[in-house]
Amino acid sequence: MISMRRMVRPRALSALAAALIALSTTAMLTPAQAAAAAPPQARVVAEERTSPRIVDLTVDSPALARTAKVRLLTPDGWERRGPRDRWPVLYLLHGLGDSHEAWTKDSDVERLPELRDVLVVMPDADAGYYTDWWNGGAAWETFHLSEVRGILERGYGAGTRRVVAGLSMGGYGALVYAARHPGLFRAAASYSGPVHLLHPEHVRRWREAFEVAPEYRGLWGDPVEQRANWRSHDPYALAHRLRPIPVFLAGGDGRPGPLDAPGEPFDETEAFLDTLNRSLADRLERAGVRLTTDFYGPGTHSPAYWERELHRSLPLLLTALRSS
Repeated sequence: MISMRRMVRPRALSALAAALIALSTTAMLTPAQAAAAAPPQARVVAEERTSPRIVDLTVDSPALARTAKVRLLTPDGWERRGPRDRWPVLYLLHGLGDSHEAWTKDSDVERLPELRDVLVVMPDADAGYYTDWWNGGAAWETFHLSEVRGILERGYGAGTRRVVAGLSMGGYGALVYAARHPGLFRAAASYSGPVHLLHPEHVRRWREAFEVAPEYRGLWGDPVEQRANWRSHDPYALAHRLRPIPVFLAGGDGRPGPLDAPGEPFDETEAFLDTLNRSLADRLERAGVRLTTDFYGPGTHSPAYWERELHRSLPLLLTALRSS
């Protein structure tokens, strides 16, 4: 039998001793010294009310190493909230390169009566794909689900009943957040999202993107060399983890539809995303997920359709949000 003494090498003992010394030193710090030595926390550095129900927060984020905005669409009575008042939360995620203003700019979300008793959270995500970048770049997942969520639940009336929805890149974000964090969201909805990362056509397009913007290799890494990381961020590979919640998938097929201007051309991007969504839908059904789809045929990659799909998915989202 190998003794424990033989298994513990001098280097390990040195590391253990250093850890114990550090622990004892930390224990002797005054509260002020301990606070100064702790990792920096995200904090709100500015608030701006832009309309009667909209408040924009500027958050200084260690995860991003910069500030970013979060737009709140506040419920009735929110401005008179007490320390124990809490509201259910709908996270609405925007598309590639857009901002916290996208949903209120491009949809009627601010006017929907169904959301008068819900705190709607619309955070910036830039072009970060709702991911903590593999190369140690911006940590968007940490920003949204740790920093922003913590801030809102501590001081802005956010409760622990949450649902999430998003358009395009944000549709991907809604599903990957729900899959990677079981129990955090009660339902998820994706409108025209790139929701199957390792689909061969999706991988091919990303390889082309690497030639133009090589910095995007830092997002999930290389799809072959870092395949495990791609899988861990792929809603298709994580389908089984969505089994506990209802999921809504929607998208068009790229042909000009009823909400497009006359003469609108065929939208190849939406047609490609239709392929990814149908692939994921098949996988979710095989996994036993409670899936609702609205593959509505003619329709392009444009805000009018996403506004309509928000309306169509709201009953599913709100039922999940308000259930016991």
